[in-house]
Amino acid sequence: MNFCSITSGSSGNCIYVGSEHASLLVDVGLSGKKIEAGLNSIDRKTAEMDGILITHEHSDHIKGLGVLARKYQIPIYATGGTIKAMKAYSPLGKVDESLFCEIYPDKPFCIKDLEVAPFSISHDAADPVAYRINHEHKSVGVITDLGHYNDYIVDHLQGLDGVLLEANHDINMLQVG
Repeated sequence: MNFCSITSGSSGNCIYVGSEHASLLVDVGLSGKKIEAGLNSIDRKTAEMDGILITHEHSDHIKGLGVLARKYQIPIYATGGTIKAMKAYSPLGKVDESLFCEIYPDKPFCIKDLEVAPFSISHDAADPVAYRINHEHKSVGVITDLGHYNDYIVDHLQGLDGVLLEANHDINMLQVG
């Protein structure tokens, strides 16, 4: 299993997760050109991606989505609330409806040989999730913009081989920002 952060932070998020047979992006919050350059730097090509997993609809997670979806016809996996919010986001542009694949927290699904297990998190977005991705005896987690955690989230993080965890809950910033 391969796991690489192309970038993470308020300026953009994009994580690659793959196996010998499947390649996924978790969030695409950069320009299409920067995502392609990031993938090329790890000997991957955007055209080889089997899916894009979206955690939530904020621009630092979907900035490159419209371009990549239109250019490569990559399936987009997100919760129903996130899909609705993304469609209302005008900078996304027109995306072929058939590319949207609705997922549900706590209902794992497979993309080739990768099992994807979405789970709900706390964040100021329509219907945000984090992902646990399993392949054979390995598993990684991608949890971005985590407001706060509870036993439910901790349970989903048990036994991971790798994790990208970004937590930014700041009550003062929320009150004055």
